[in-house]
Amino acid sequence: MKLATPFVLLCALAAGSSHAQDALVTTQWVADHVKDPKVRVIEVSVDPGVYEKGHVQGAIGLKWHSELCDPVRRDILSPEQFGKLCEKSGIANDTTVVLYGDNNNWFAAWGAWTFHLYGHASVKLMDGGRTKWEAEKRPWDTTVPAPAGATYTVATAAPLRARMPDVLAVVQGGNAVLVDVRSPDEFTGKVIAPPGIQELAIRAGHVPGAKNVPWKSAVRDDGTFKDVAELKQLYAAAGVDGSKPVITYCRIGERSSHSWFVLKCLLGYEVRNYDGSWTEYGNAVGVPIENPAGTVWTGK
Repeated sequence: MKLATPFVLLCALAAGSSHAQDALVTTQWVADHVKDPKVRVIEVSVDPGVYEKGHVQGAIGLKWHSELCDPVRRDILSPEQFGKLCEKSGIANDTTVVLYGDNNNWFAAWGAWTFHLYGHASVKLMDGGRTKWEAEKRPWDTTVPAPAGATYTVATAAPLRARMPDVLAVVQGGNAVLVDVRSPDEFTGKVIAPPGIQELAIRAGHVPGAKNVPWKSAVRDDGTFKDVAELKQLYAAAGVDGSKPVITYCRIGERSSHSWFVLKCLLGYEVRNYDGSWTEYGNAVGVPIENPAGTVWTGK
């Protein structure tokens, strides 16, 4: 593994359908390329157990909570960790990486964000993920592939990640817009976390001035993304039209990576993902919040 110099941003800033064509592939495209040595298909699902039950032929299964982040540091993969992950997965710099998963490609989008962050040249999502593949009655495979190792050169991380000082700068009048992609109940402070999900923050509410555009509103019932015109209209209705830089956030950064993918790779807007998200911001002492519902953490 080698480390390289900074690279040119991979997703162009001009909006248009060409972004979607570059960033997405169909289930048929994947089916046609499962044996292509220049293509590596990766499944990243919310429930890691679904991969073992059946996956796209030749797909590598990666776990978000242990392989696509550093669980000890509660951080993204370091350049060294990312390079080693690619090498053991048989991914070289010229490999086309196609990610998919369950739940509308929720965690697969985190994987795509990570690959973009470290400058991988060709990164795509399989539009519709597991939902569409299964609906089309395409075959699942239970054989776990053992790809030959590869050599990978890691680029310096691109400016696709936001940190809390960046968010506070926006709150204090900076020239950017914050997009909270959580559910309306989380945004208003009615709940601290979605039902059945562990509370990781001690306060409810949202970052002052943030716009609420729930991540699931960007996809259709079959799991595929809405077309570019619909997506532009969806975000424009919330005051997000690409005229200002955008910072997306959620609870732990994974839902917001899905919205980051939509805004950056499908619409071509200038976007960073705040992966610290509400877990970091909601636990910070002294930072301003808005909590319309007035919900108070009980410590339970």
